[in-house]
Amino acid sequence: MPEYRALIIEDSPTMRQLICLALRRVHGLAVVEASDGVDGLKKISGERFDIIFTDINMPIMDGLKLVSLLRADPAYRETPIVIITTEGACEDRDRALSLGADAFITKPIQAATIVEVTRKLLGVT
Repeated sequence: MPEYRALIIEDSPTMRQLICLALRRVHGLAVVEASDGVDGLKKISGERFDIIFTDINMPIMDGLKLVSLLRADPAYRETPIVIITTEGACEDRDRALSLGADAFITKPIQAATIVEVTRKLLGVT
């Protein structure tokens, strides 16, 4: 039975699949997928997650708005949030971190980086 639950919020099905494949390397982690920020909020309202991965640029609700909403929610104030995006500019990284993201990974992603960040934020090996 999984010990941890991860939510991946990404509008690209291919990118979601790549992130899921990487996260399968983390023992005891179950993964749930959402296609945009609104879908992510729906999933969050019905389930509890230990770590959240989100893209910045998505339709309907972007990842930065999602981060600010989650940080305003006492249930998710301390939950690790990882931004995975093509936006590599320092301003984007600084803004995401200032809103409360715990890590920032730029695309193209490396599976090893996702696994390393996940293990570090969850405190698992």
